[in-house]
Amino acid sequence: MTHTGAQDRTDTRTDDVRMLRVHHDDPRVAGLLAGLLEEYTKRYGAEGAADEMARYPVSEFTAPHGRIVLAELDGEIVAGGAVRPYKKDRAAMVETAEFKRIWTSGRHRRRGLARKVMTALEEAARDLGYSKVLLFTGPSQPEAVALYERIGYRPVDPADIDELPYASAIPFAHDLR
Repeated sequence: MTHTGAQDRTDTRTDDVRMLRVHHDDPRVAGLLAGLLEEYTKRYGAEGAADEMARYPVSEFTAPHGRIVLAELDGEIVAGGAVRPYKKDRAAMVETAEFKRIWTSGRHRRRGLARKVMTALEEAARDLGYSKVLLFTGPSQPEAVALYERIGYRPVDPADIDELPYASAIPFAHDLR
């Protein structure tokens, strides 16, 4: 599919977007992972991108406690995210999910897709039995910080988190009830 930059930036449709809940091994997940790798490489360099992708392999989001959400437009994955248990030992914090891999294609930003992804992730987390969410973003993602604050996520003091995924992580929490 060929895209022209000007057309993509002015096309503001979001009603044609299909929100999909898929398992980690769905072939469409490759579109999300490729987009994330490109985005992380631009923001954090090749080594930082590789480290982040390796830190949470796609197998972290397997059923029955995890799920991946994808936004599809005209057959292309344009946004997505994933749900997993916050703790690997799910019994430690059984009610808390962690959202990871939240991404929107640069060609499709400023259309409300990130909000749609967040809503779909919250619905998936509730359906999986979670009542709370923790998520982390990085200092090179100010638009993510602004989004989370706009949609009601509460900043958490990093000192209150027992294990940050990396030293500069910015934590947020949200109640799903």
